[in-house]
Amino acid sequence: MQVETFTPDKQNDDLVQLTASAIQHFESKLAAQPGYVVRLSTKTSGCSGYAYVLDIAEQAKDGDTLIKASDKLTLSIAPNAVDLIRNTEIDYIKEGLNGVLKFNNPNVVAECGCGESFNVG
Repeated sequence: MQVETFTPDKQNDDLVQLTASAIQHFESKLAAQPGYVVRLSTKTSGCSGYAYVLDIAEQAKDGDTLIKASDKLTLSIAPNAVDLIRNTEIDYIKEGLNGVLKFNNPNVVAECGCGESFNVG
């Protein structure tokens, strides 16, 4: 007989990964709001289907999946986003004077030309 221990972080390993630069970016956004979470959801948008939505929230909503990215950062993922973003890497990249979040989502089969929306297969 084999006993398996439930480990929340292990259950969500394949959901979303954040790079060190993304964690640092989000931690700086939350510095003035300790205890808040970054909430990731999706919405119907654009010509391809879906858009990512990131919000800073006082707390996760019921049904959200929580990922503890660091001691200072918890990512809360809305139920409607889970299947769309599984295995996604979120990165923060400096482009000139600007910084931009990049979603490296292996589920995406089409993106709109302006980069506003995506579709999954």
